[in-house]
Amino acid sequence: MHKLPPLIELRAFEAAARHLSFKKAAAELGVTPTAISHQIGLLEQYCGRALFRRRPRPLSLTDAGARLFPAIRGGLEVFGAAIAAVKQEGEQQSLRVTTTNAFASRWLVPRLPAWRKLHPDVPLDVIGTDSVLDLQAGDGDVAIRYATSRVRPTDGIVDDLFSDTFWPVCNPRLLSTGRLKRPADLTNHVLIHSYWSPADREPPTWQSWLAAAQRRWREVPQFKDMQHLSFREELHAIEAVIAGQGVGIFSDVLVARDLAAGTLVKAFKLSLPGYSFHVVSRPSHPRARTIRAFSAWLQAGA
Repeated sequence: MHKLPPLIELRAFEAAARHLSFKKAAAELGVTPTAISHQIGLLEQYCGRALFRRRPRPLSLTDAGARLFPAIRGGLEVFGAAIAAVKQEGEQQSLRVTTTNAFASRWLVPRLPAWRKLHPDVPLDVIGTDSVLDLQAGDGDVAIRYATSRVRPTDGIVDDLFSDTFWPVCNPRLLSTGRLKRPADLTNHVLIHSYWSPADREPPTWQSWLAAAQRRWREVPQFKDMQHLSFREELHAIEAVIAGQGVGIFSDVLVARDLAAGTLVKAFKLSLPGYSFHVVSRPSHPRARTIRAFSAWLQAGA
Protein backbone atom coordinates (compact mmCIF):
# COMPACT_ATOMS: atom_id res chain seq x y z
CA MET A 1 0.00 0.00 0.00
CA HIS A 2 1.31 3.44 -0.93
CA LYS A 3 2.15 5.78 1.91
CA LEU A 4 -0.38 8.62 2.20
CA PRO A 5 0.06 12.18 3.52
CA PRO A 6 -1.94 13.21 6.61
CA LEU A 7 -5.71 13.37 6.09
CA ILE A 8 -5.79 17.00 7.24
CA GLU A 9 -3.74 18.02 4.18
CA LEU A 10 -5.97 16.05 1.83
CA ARG A 11 -9.10 17.66 3.31
CA ALA A 12 -7.60 21.12 2.94
CA PHE A 13 -6.72 20.46 -0.72
CA GLU A 14 -10.17 18.99 -1.54
CA ALA A 15 -12.02 21.97 0.00
CA ALA A 16 -9.75 24.55 -1.66
CA ALA A 17 -9.99 22.81 -5.04
CA ARG A 18 -13.77 22.55 -4.80
CA HIS A 19 -14.21 26.22 -3.88
CA LEU A 20 -11.12 27.49 -5.75
CA SER A 21 -10.67 29.67 -2.71
CA PHE A 22 -8.47 29.32 0.36
CA LYS A 23 -10.79 31.65 2.26
CA LYS A 24 -13.94 29.60 1.59
CA ALA A 25 -12.10 26.36 2.34
CA ALA A 26 -10.94 27.82 5.65
CA ALA A 27 -14.49 28.85 6.58
CA GLU A 28 -15.79 25.35 5.80
CA LEU A 29 -13.13 23.59 7.83
CA GLY A 30 -13.09 26.07 10.69
CA VAL A 31 -9.48 27.19 10.30
CA THR A 32 -7.69 30.27 8.95
CA PRO A 33 -6.78 30.83 5.29
CA THR A 34 -3.14 30.82 6.39
CA ALA A 35 -3.62 27.31 7.83
CA ILE A 36 -5.14 26.14 4.54
CA SER A 37 -2.24 27.63 2.61
CA HIS A 38 0.27 25.95 4.93
CA GLN A 39 -1.43 22.51 4.65
CA ILE A 40 -1.57 22.72 0.86
CA GLY A 41 2.06 23.77 0.84
CA LEU A 42 2.95 20.63 2.79
CA LEU A 43 0.97 18.50 0.34
CA GLU A 44 2.77 20.14 -2.60
CA GLN A 45 6.12 19.38 -0.95
CA TYR A 46 5.00 15.78 -0.47
CA CYS A 47 3.95 15.47 -4.12
CA GLY A 48 6.91 17.46 -5.45
CA ARG A 49 4.49 19.38 -7.72
CA ALA A 50 2.58 22.65 -7.55
CA LEU A 51 -1.14 21.94 -7.24
CA PHE A 52 -2.50 25.51 -7.53
CA ARG A 53 -1.71 28.55 -9.67
CA ARG A 54 -1.84 31.39 -7.18
CA ARG A 55 -0.95 34.10 -9.67
CA PRO A 56 -2.51 35.70 -11.54
CA ARG A 57 -5.83 35.61 -9.70
CA PRO A 58 -8.27 33.94 -9.52
CA LEU A 59 -6.96 30.74 -7.93
CA SER A 60 -6.85 27.75 -10.32
CA LEU A 61 -5.61 24.18 -10.36
CA THR A 62 -2.45 23.13 -12.16
CA ASP A 63 -2.53 20.05 -14.38
CA ALA A 64 -1.27 17.97 -11.44
CA GLY A 65 -3.88 19.46 -9.14
CA ALA A 66 -6.66 18.85 -11.65
CA ARG A 67 -5.60 15.20 -11.94
CA LEU A 68 -5.41 14.77 -8.16
CA PHE A 69 -8.67 16.53 -7.23
CA PRO A 70 -11.27 13.96 -8.43
CA ALA A 71 -9.32 11.09 -6.85
CA ILE A 72 -9.10 12.80 -3.46
CA ARG A 73 -12.72 14.00 -3.62
CA GLY A 74 -13.89 10.46 -4.45
CA GLY A 75 -11.75 8.95 -1.71
CA LEU A 76 -13.06 11.33 0.95
CA GLU A 77 -16.64 10.62 -0.15
CA VAL A 78 -15.98 6.89 0.20
CA PHE A 79 -14.45 7.49 3.64
CA GLY A 80 -17.44 9.59 4.72
CA ALA A 81 -20.01 7.08 3.47
CA ALA A 82 -18.25 4.16 5.14
CA ILE A 83 -17.89 6.00 8.46
CA ALA A 84 -21.55 7.12 8.35
CA ALA A 85 -22.64 3.53 7.73
CA VAL A 86 -20.54 2.20 10.60
CA LYS A 87 -21.80 4.98 12.88
CA GLN A 88 -25.43 4.31 12.01
CA GLU A 89 -24.95 0.60 12.54
CA GLY A 90 -23.39 1.27 15.94
CA GLU A 91 -26.19 3.61 17.00
CA GLN A 92 -28.80 1.00 16.06
CA GLN A 93 -27.15 -1.74 18.11
CA SER A 94 -28.71 -2.61 21.44
CA LEU A 95 -27.37 -0.77 24.47
CA ARG A 96 -26.35 -3.54 26.86
CA VAL A 97 -27.55 -2.75 30.38
CA THR A 98 -26.49 -4.98 33.26
CA THR A 99 -28.19 -4.88 36.66
CA THR A 100 -29.43 -7.23 39.37
CA ASN A 101 -32.21 -9.67 38.56
CA ALA A 102 -34.50 -8.09 41.15
CA PHE A 103 -34.00 -4.50 39.97
CA ALA A 104 -34.41 -5.51 36.34
CA SER A 105 -37.67 -7.34 37.00
CA ARG A 106 -39.28 -5.10 39.61
CA TRP A 107 -38.14 -1.59 38.53
CA LEU A 108 -36.54 -1.42 35.10
CA VAL A 109 -38.68 -3.74 32.95
CA PRO A 110 -42.04 -2.12 33.86
CA ARG A 111 -40.62 1.24 32.73
CA LEU A 112 -39.11 0.13 29.42
CA PRO A 113 -42.13 1.24 27.32
CA ALA A 114 -41.36 4.83 28.38
CA TRP A 115 -37.77 4.45 27.15
CA ARG A 116 -38.88 3.00 23.82
CA LYS A 117 -41.32 5.86 23.36
CA LEU A 118 -38.59 8.46 23.88
CA HIS A 119 -35.81 6.56 22.10
CA PRO A 120 -37.35 4.13 19.58
CA ASP A 121 -34.05 3.93 17.71
CA VAL A 122 -32.07 2.71 20.76
CA PRO A 123 -33.08 -0.82 21.75
CA LEU A 124 -31.91 -2.15 25.10
CA ASP A 125 -30.39 -5.53 25.89
CA VAL A 126 -31.08 -6.03 29.61
CA ILE A 127 -28.66 -8.42 31.31
CA GLY A 128 -30.10 -9.44 34.66
CA THR A 129 -27.41 -10.96 36.88
CA ASP A 130 -26.32 -10.72 40.49
CA SER A 131 -22.70 -11.00 39.35
CA VAL A 132 -20.69 -7.83 38.73
CA LEU A 133 -19.87 -7.82 35.02
CA ASP A 134 -16.62 -6.26 33.81
CA LEU A 135 -17.45 -3.12 31.82
CA GLN A 136 -13.80 -2.53 30.99
CA ALA A 137 -13.68 -5.94 29.30
CA GLY A 138 -16.77 -5.10 27.25
CA ASP A 139 -19.23 -7.38 29.08
CA GLY A 140 -21.76 -4.54 29.04
CA ASP A 141 -22.14 -0.91 28.03
CA VAL A 142 -23.69 0.46 31.22
CA ALA A 143 -24.37 -1.01 34.66
CA ILE A 144 -26.89 -0.18 37.37
CA ARG A 145 -24.97 -1.16 40.48
CA TYR A 146 -26.33 -1.66 44.00
CA ALA A 147 -23.83 -0.90 46.74
CA THR A 148 -23.33 0.55 50.20
CA SER A 149 -21.80 3.96 50.68
CA ARG A 150 -18.59 2.25 51.83
CA VAL A 151 -18.10 0.37 48.56
CA ARG A 152 -19.22 2.91 45.97
CA PRO A 153 -18.39 1.66 42.44
CA THR A 154 -14.93 2.58 41.20
CA ASP A 155 -14.84 0.82 37.83
CA GLY A 156 -15.97 3.72 35.66
CA ILE A 157 -17.90 6.98 35.47
CA VAL A 158 -20.51 6.92 38.25
CA ASP A 159 -23.85 8.76 38.38
CA ASP A 160 -25.79 8.43 41.64
CA LEU A 161 -29.35 7.27 41.10
CA PHE A 162 -31.21 6.85 44.40
CA SER A 163 -31.17 4.99 47.72
CA ASP A 164 -33.71 2.62 49.20
CA THR A 165 -35.21 1.75 52.58
CA PHE A 166 -36.27 -1.68 53.82
CA TRP A 167 -39.73 -2.19 55.33
CA PRO A 168 -41.53 -5.22 56.75
CA VAL A 169 -44.37 -5.84 54.29
CA CYS A 170 -47.16 -8.36 53.94
CA ASN A 171 -50.32 -9.23 52.08
CA PRO A 172 -53.05 -6.76 53.17
CA ARG A 173 -55.25 -9.66 54.28
CA LEU A 174 -52.97 -10.24 57.25
CA LEU A 175 -53.72 -6.74 58.53
CA SER A 176 -57.43 -6.71 57.67
CA THR A 177 -58.05 -9.87 59.71
CA GLY A 178 -56.40 -8.36 62.77
CA ARG A 179 -53.83 -11.13 62.97
CA LEU A 180 -50.88 -8.75 62.69
CA LYS A 181 -51.31 -5.65 64.85
CA ARG A 182 -48.09 -5.57 66.88
CA PRO A 183 -44.62 -7.14 66.70
CA ALA A 184 -45.63 -9.82 69.21
CA ASP A 185 -48.08 -11.16 66.61
CA LEU A 186 -45.14 -12.12 64.37
CA THR A 187 -44.91 -15.39 66.33
CA ASN A 188 -48.05 -16.49 64.48
CA HIS A 189 -46.59 -15.80 61.04
CA VAL A 190 -43.72 -17.00 58.88
CA LEU A 191 -40.75 -14.69 58.41
CA ILE A 192 -39.75 -14.63 54.73
CA HIS A 193 -36.01 -14.29 54.04
CA SER A 194 -33.96 -13.70 50.90
CA TYR A 195 -30.24 -14.34 50.51
CA TRP A 196 -27.59 -11.78 51.41
CA SER A 197 -23.93 -12.31 50.65
CA PRO A 198 -21.63 -12.87 53.65
CA ALA A 199 -19.64 -9.91 52.31
CA ASP A 200 -22.51 -7.58 53.32
CA ARG A 201 -21.60 -6.53 56.85
CA GLU A 202 -24.92 -4.99 57.89
CA PRO A 203 -27.63 -6.37 55.60
CA PRO A 204 -31.23 -5.28 56.26
CA THR A 205 -32.42 -8.66 57.55
CA TRP A 206 -35.04 -9.80 60.01
CA GLN A 207 -32.37 -10.16 62.68
CA SER A 208 -31.48 -6.47 62.28
CA TRP A 209 -35.14 -5.41 62.23
CA LEU A 210 -36.03 -7.40 65.37
CA ALA A 211 -33.04 -5.88 67.19
CA ALA A 212 -34.26 -2.39 66.24
CA ALA A 213 -37.85 -3.30 67.20
CA GLN A 214 -36.74 -4.48 70.65
CA ARG A 215 -35.39 -1.01 71.30
CA ARG A 216 -38.80 0.51 70.48
CA TRP A 217 -41.37 -2.01 71.74
CA ARG A 218 -41.50 -4.25 74.78
CA GLU A 219 -43.02 -7.43 73.41
CA VAL A 220 -40.88 -8.47 70.48
CA PRO A 221 -40.38 -12.21 69.86
CA GLN A 222 -36.96 -13.80 69.61
CA PHE A 223 -35.69 -14.74 66.18
CA LYS A 224 -35.01 -18.35 67.18
CA ASP A 225 -38.59 -18.85 68.38
CA MET A 226 -40.21 -17.96 65.04
CA GLN A 227 -41.11 -19.74 61.80
CA HIS A 228 -38.89 -19.10 58.79
CA LEU A 229 -38.96 -19.57 55.01
CA SER A 230 -35.84 -18.66 53.00
CA PHE A 231 -35.27 -18.07 49.29
CA ARG A 232 -32.06 -17.76 47.35
CA GLU A 233 -33.74 -15.40 44.86
CA GLU A 234 -35.20 -12.15 46.21
CA LEU A 235 -37.87 -12.24 43.48
CA HIS A 236 -39.17 -15.55 44.82
CA ALA A 237 -39.32 -14.17 48.36
CA ILE A 238 -41.38 -11.18 47.18
CA GLU A 239 -43.80 -13.46 45.34
CA ALA A 240 -44.22 -15.59 48.47
CA VAL A 241 -45.16 -12.53 50.52
CA ILE A 242 -47.57 -11.29 47.85
CA ALA A 243 -49.21 -14.73 47.97
CA GLY A 244 -49.75 -14.35 51.72
CA GLN A 245 -47.22 -16.95 52.83
CA GLY A 246 -45.60 -14.71 55.42
CA VAL A 247 -44.01 -11.34 56.19
CA GLY A 248 -40.87 -10.14 54.45
CA ILE A 249 -38.45 -7.23 54.57
CA PHE A 250 -37.88 -5.67 51.15
CA SER A 251 -36.54 -2.58 49.44
CA ASP A 252 -39.20 0.10 48.94
CA VAL A 253 -37.72 0.59 45.44
CA LEU A 254 -38.46 -3.02 44.47
CA VAL A 255 -41.98 -3.18 45.95
CA ALA A 256 -42.99 0.43 45.24
CA ARG A 257 -45.60 -0.57 42.65
CA ASP A 258 -47.06 -3.24 44.93
CA LEU A 259 -47.36 -0.75 47.79
CA ALA A 260 -48.99 1.79 45.48
CA ALA A 261 -51.43 -0.80 44.13
CA GLY A 262 -52.23 -2.22 47.57
CA THR A 263 -50.89 -5.67 46.68
CA LEU A 264 -48.52 -5.25 49.62
CA VAL A 265 -48.75 -3.08 52.72
CA LYS A 266 -46.24 -2.01 55.35
CA ALA A 267 -46.73 -4.14 58.45
CA PHE A 268 -45.04 -1.80 60.94
CA LYS A 269 -43.77 1.77 60.95
CA LEU A 270 -40.15 0.84 61.46
CA SER A 271 -37.67 0.58 58.62
CA LEU A 272 -34.00 -0.17 58.05
CA PRO A 273 -31.59 1.88 55.88
CA GLY A 274 -30.76 0.25 52.59
CA TYR A 275 -28.15 0.71 49.90
CA SER A 276 -27.72 3.00 46.87
CA PHE A 277 -28.17 2.52 43.14
CA HIS A 278 -25.57 3.93 40.75
CA VAL A 279 -25.26 4.15 36.97
CA VAL A 280 -21.76 3.14 35.85
CA SER A 281 -20.10 3.27 32.42
CA ARG A 282 -16.51 3.09 31.25
CA PRO A 283 -14.69 6.32 30.34
CA SER A 284 -14.47 7.26 26.64
CA HIS A 285 -17.19 4.82 25.66
CA PRO A 286 -18.00 5.24 21.93
CA ARG A 287 -21.71 5.52 22.80
CA ALA A 288 -21.22 8.00 25.62
CA ARG A 289 -24.01 10.28 24.36
CA THR A 290 -26.55 7.43 24.39
CA ILE A 291 -25.39 6.35 27.84
CA ARG A 292 -25.83 9.91 29.15
CA ALA A 293 -29.38 9.93 27.74
CA PHE A 294 -30.10 6.59 29.42
CA SER A 295 -28.70 7.78 32.76
CA ALA A 296 -30.77 10.98 32.58
CA TRP A 297 -33.88 8.91 31.82
CA LEU A 298 -33.22 6.69 34.85
CA GLN A 299 -32.78 9.72 37.10
CA ALA A 300 -36.01 11.25 35.80
CA GLY A 301 -37.82 7.99 36.52
CA ALA A 302 -36.47 7.99 40.06
